[in-house]
Formats: sequence, C-alpha cells, structure tokens
Amino acid sequence: MKVMKNDPDLLEEYDFSQGVRGKYAQAYKEGTNVVVLDPDLVAYFPDSESVNEALRSLVVVMERYREKVVEVGGGGRVNG
Repeated sequence: MKVMKNDPDLLEEYDFSQGVRGKYAQAYKEGTNVVVLDPDLVAYFPDSESVNEALRSLVVVMERYREKVVEVGGGGRVNG
C-alpha cells in the first residue's frame, strides 16, 4: 500500500475523481442533532421516538415548575 505524498492519511488507490465537493454540506448545515446515548440508557431509550417522548415530557414538567416559580415570586422555591 502506497501512501499519497501530499497526504499520508490517503492511500493511492483511493479515487475521488468522481467526487463532488460539498455534496452534503447544505443538508448538514440545515441541521444535524446527533446525540450518542451512554450504554446504560439504551435499554430505556432504544430509538429516537422514545428519546423525543421523554424529552417532551420533561419540557412539560419544566414549564409547570417555571410557572409555579413565577407565581410564588421567582425565588426558586415552590411550596406544594
């Protein structure tokens, strides 16, 4: 295996002559939100649907808490 002189990470047999520069750049720019779960969470969240459902539930709880904090006066403590 010969290494390219100008880039030691590329081998000579790699052929990029038909490659298109930036082919996926726009799609990537529009949004990629890849999150890697720790192995202990995969049992609870096997797919993106389960992760999204859990996060949406958490958002509801957070919004309710925020509303109560505002009602109490913004001190961060909620009674009840």
